[in-house]
Amino acid sequence: MVDVSTPTRRTGRTRTRTWAVVLAACVGQFLVVLDVSVVNVALPSMRTDLGLSTTGLQWVLNAYSIAFAGFMLLGGRAADLYGRKLMFLVGLGLFTAASLAGGLAQEGWQLLAARAAQGLGAAVLAPATLTLLTAAVPEGPARARAIGTWMAVGAGGGAAGGLIGGVLTDALSWRWVLLINVPVGVLVLAGAAVYLAEGRTGERSRIDLPGALLVTAGLASVAYGIVQTEESGWTASATLLPLLGGVALLALFVLVESRTAKPLMPLRVLGARAVASANVAMFLIGSATFSMWYFMTVYAQNVLGYSALEAGLALMPTSVAIVIGSKCAPRLMARVGAKNLALVGTVVAAAGFGWQSTMTADGDYLTSICLPGVLMMAGTGLAATPLASLATSGAAPGEAGLVSGLVNTSRTMGGALGLAVLSTVAAARTDGGTGPADLTAGYALAFRTSGSVLLGGLLLMIFWLPRHRPSVRR
Repeated sequence: MVDVSTPTRRTGRTRTRTWAVVLAACVGQFLVVLDVSVVNVALPSMRTDLGLSTTGLQWVLNAYSIAFAGFMLLGGRAADLYGRKLMFLVGLGLFTAASLAGGLAQEGWQLLAARAAQGLGAAVLAPATLTLLTAAVPEGPARARAIGTWMAVGAGGGAAGGLIGGVLTDALSWRWVLLINVPVGVLVLAGAAVYLAEGRTGERSRIDLPGALLVTAGLASVAYGIVQTEESGWTASATLLPLLGGVALLALFVLVESRTAKPLMPLRVLGARAVASANVAMFLIGSATFSMWYFMTVYAQNVLGYSALEAGLALMPTSVAIVIGSKCAPRLMARVGAKNLALVGTVVAAAGFGWQSTMTADGDYLTSICLPGVLMMAGTGLAATPLASLATSGAAPGEAGLVSGLVNTSRTMGGALGLAVLSTVAAARTDGGTGPADLTAGYALAFRTSGSVLLGGLLLMIFWLPRHRPSVRR
């Protein structure tokens, strides 16, 4: 079988295999990103059926996101050491099995455990999708287009989550937002086993499981502490203990990585300016934009009175906007450069968040959801692709999986912590009020805070991102 990391003559069989790789990578990325947002519109039904608390509902999202972010570096390193195809199959298999378990859950803890297992499967699967793709497609215009497609499909997965979740929840039940992954996962597993070729770039060796556990536990502890501020405030021991414990675990993670022979994240990787700056920028963008789908969905349902399906349909233009932004990015990078495009995309997204923060309790669809949502997500799509390109351009050949995992980790880690922080900001502004005006004020402050984070990220990118002009065909 042909190793996808080795250039070969472009026969018909090779072209077929390349398209099989691109298709599998895109479907895998679609699934893992979809499950970040698909449960949003189903949360009220989950709460009714399983008796989840308000905090429990938030952990339906965070259990997935934190496991996803915390173990993604491990998944990226495993793809380098043990084979891209193997890790793709392992990750997708675990993700599919956990989706089945979550869809059949009878208790709240069972659902949360299944969501955490889904996140672990996604952490193994996601970096394998990008390394499979970059190994199969030669560097240059073709790879830029392939990465653009991969980004667009992933963005579309997050964007389509509301619509797909709304349709499944209204037509069947909340369980199908998870069960729908099972037939798709089984089909892709069968195709991947036949058409994907194995390839790895590093010698087999032990991987840094302690590092993965430390970073995941640290993130979970920090997120839990932030969530506790809604009920206990920032100075209570129930808040400070998990916050300080999480910071200590993350500091211990850095110490372990600096001393272990085979670190999960070699700190020298961050010595490359392109890798470090692009990942910090991706973290900030993720922290600001990830929660957009959550707040837009609850605003549509809790304030404007939309059904789950109506809320999903209302976000369709936003879904299209992020896909178009991601697909247009490779061509625009050839004209203006990766750094300039990342700056333009961030400005557009910040403008959308600023507009959204003017929302009212009796807002109309066009100006309170549609148009600001289009700006937010079109800008995000334009910014994310050049940032991913800049980060991977600074990676050594044997560390492509690691850097791919780091890019996804930065975005998802930022998103998980951003959701926790912004939910706390919204709850503090609402101050216990449940009326439409109170809820709207809280959501508006969350959007305003996100816009401010994006502007801070813009300044960072102006002074830190390197100028890079990839060879992309117009």
